[in-house]
Amino acid sequence: GITGAFQYGLQVSIINSPAEYIKTFICETWMKRYGSPPSAEMITLMWSFIVSIYSIGGLLGSSSAGYLSVRFGRKKAMLFANIPALLGAALMGLSRLCGSFEMIVAGRLFAGVCGGLALNVHIMYAGECAPRKLRGLIAITASTSIAAGKFVGFALGLREVLGVEALWPILLAANALPALIQLLTLPFFPDSPRYLLIDKKNKEGCI
Repeated sequence: GITGAFQYGLQVSIINSPAEYIKTFICETWMKRYGSPPSAEMITLMWSFIVSIYSIGGLLGSSSAGYLSVRFGRKKAMLFANIPALLGAALMGLSRLCGSFEMIVAGRLFAGVCGGLALNVHIMYAGECAPRKLRGLIAITASTSIAAGKFVGFALGLREVLGVEALWPILLAANALPALIQLLTLPFFPDSPRYLLIDKKNKEGCI
């Protein structure tokens, strides 16, 4: 859950705190490039695009979840979700250094791909690995992880933590940490018994 549905909850909430800082960054970048400030409508448009592009990425990630989980297995599909997560974190974290608000847009898109993929595969993987008596309890870890991700996102956005102008790129790149945790720990987890039996025809491995 830490790197499944948690990623979705984190990215949904983490964008709220640095909103004004990002708008200011868009304005400053625009001024440097074109020599005149952007209109208020343009800033609003770019900010709306930064927020909404996450949903487009989520759609792409969700659409690929079924194929990846069957083609490579639930565990490997969860590991694949870390690639767009780390790529998105790098783009958003380096956006101010590179003077490009387009990197935030691209980073949010990749974060959305991660969130959509990880959320769907998390539910599938956890449900298939859970013992029958605990299946219901394990299945709700998805909603619990979303709530935890939202809480952590809001907490990181506090002024006492990362919610200040100097640190907003680090705040946007915070999803790299759970991705790294998953890369280090998930390889030691078992594959889904359902995947091993139905997709790989490995009855012994399933048992």
